[in-house]
Amino acid sequence: MKDLFSKQASCYAAFRPTYPKELYDFILSNVKLKECAWDCGTGNGQVARDLAPYFKNVKATDSSVKQIEKALKGPDIDYSVSAAERTPFKDSVFDLITVGQAIHWFNIDEFYKEVQRVGKQDALLAVWGYSLLKIDKPIDELVLDFYVNIIGPYWDSERKLVDQHYKTIPFLKDEISCPEFSFKFSWTISELQGYLSTWSSVQKYVQVNQMDPVEDLIRKIRPLWKSEKVEIRFPLFMRCGRIRK
Repeated sequence: MKDLFSKQASCYAAFRPTYPKELYDFILSNVKLKECAWDCGTGNGQVARDLAPYFKNVKATDSSVKQIEKALKGPDIDYSVSAAERTPFKDSVFDLITVGQAIHWFNIDEFYKEVQRVGKQDALLAVWGYSLLKIDKPIDELVLDFYVNIIGPYWDSERKLVDQHYKTIPFLKDEISCPEFSFKFSWTISELQGYLSTWSSVQKYVQVNQMDPVEDLIRKIRPLWKSEKVEIRFPLFMRCGRIRK
């Protein structure tokens, strides 16, 4: 798994969106036992924290040491630095395996081998991500232009899997149909700027050009910002399936 987020771990923890209750309700309704869950590519630990009340124990891994250092702590969450494709876990221990906005960075075939090894029979694998944010048409057009034309060349090739809503990745044979979800927040323009700054492509742009492209985008957006806080919506996409031994 690529480590693209260590340098901005603090910003990632502060500005990454949190997922809606409806998404977790759907996932949990398809989990037969709730003893142990694994959140892979945990980042700032938001998914692990949200799962912890429902499981006796949650294991949360990330390949980034700095991300794990900044992760949200909890009494029933065990964090560790580990590649998604090779973990220290025993065979057949997990009832649920989750990956939020991260599977596109994995060696997917090797990750599925690990899922097959550490997941219990009939355990659930749930992977999801979110699309480009939506505000209103004038701002959306500016953000899309920024996404495609300004920082587009700086995205890693794996990013296309997100743009394709994970529809093109291989998946478990026993797949479960998932509803559509979205989530929204009221953000200040500073919070929007902070979120955009977590993008790996933005960090690469800064490294190459020694300037922050987000500042120019925010300058263009500011006259269109209608109030102190504006509603931001993120469309979600998800795939779920059962592990069969």
